[in-house]
Amino acid sequence: MAAYENAIEISGVTKKYSGFTLDNISFNVPKGSIMGFIGQNGAGKTTTIRSLLNIISIDEGEIKLLGLDHLRNEQEIKERISVVFDELPFHDVLSAKDMARIFEGIYPQWDNAVYTRYLERFGLPVKKKIGEFSKGMKMKLQIACALSHNAELLIMDEATTGLDPVVRDEILHIFMEYLRDGERSILMSSHITSDLEKIADSVTFIDKGRLLISGYKDDILESHGILKCGRAELGSIAAEDIVSVRMNAYGAEVMLRDRQSASYKYSGAIIDPASLDDIMLYYVHKDEREWTS
Repeated sequence: MAAYENAIEISGVTKKYSGFTLDNISFNVPKGSIMGFIGQNGAGKTTTIRSLLNIISIDEGEIKLLGLDHLRNEQEIKERISVVFDELPFHDVLSAKDMARIFEGIYPQWDNAVYTRYLERFGLPVKKKIGEFSKGMKMKLQIACALSHNAELLIMDEATTGLDPVVRDEILHIFMEYLRDGERSILMSSHITSDLEKIADSVTFIDKGRLLISGYKDDILESHGILKCGRAELGSIAAEDIVSVRMNAYGAEVMLRDRQSASYKYSGAIIDPASLDDIMLYYVHKDEREWTS
């Protein structure tokens, strides 16, 4: 496999539509890692992924996958990556056996033995029409196809949405196995932050087409915290320490950018840890500064 440091490099990517702009997005997915790509529905996650795959053309910026230019080397890139969408792109009249024949002709490294093992592991019927599959079965079939041609990069677009927790957990476990050799990478777009808290190495938050925060998950969770205080005490917290403030009947909950620094500055205050869900919520409201839930 070719040497490259980042599985994905996105630099200054902009795409303008009427009423929506993907605005100067930049982030990297280090090789051998899984990045959670987080945002509300309509935040720009799918637009970013379609830009990566050159399904839509970008207005500005540069994209590299596996160290290769996403336009000049599109054919080679697409032989070496896999994509799993939230909706199954396979025709209902086909079967799992038919999919093997189709993909064998598309991917030089397609491995029928690996594919058969995934079908058995997922309990998927070989000859049954895909139209008769449940949503969970359809997603498992997509993942079986995606992992059966030795892809170096797996891109997931809301792939676990609508699946029950047991199926989601099984799929997350398979992703961890996929990453084990350190040569493979995953970009996983989702608004289910609990899944990403379990497995992601890094996270990128996007909202209304803008990048809010990007970095290693543990660093982001470690640095942020929620300080609870009365309305009267709110004025004593420096503006530069605050992401945004959620007001409630009892006072205020303040998302702080630097929990450690704030614990010295506001030594009497209790600062609770923040989840990825909390962080996303407070960053989405950061332009308002104060908001109510």
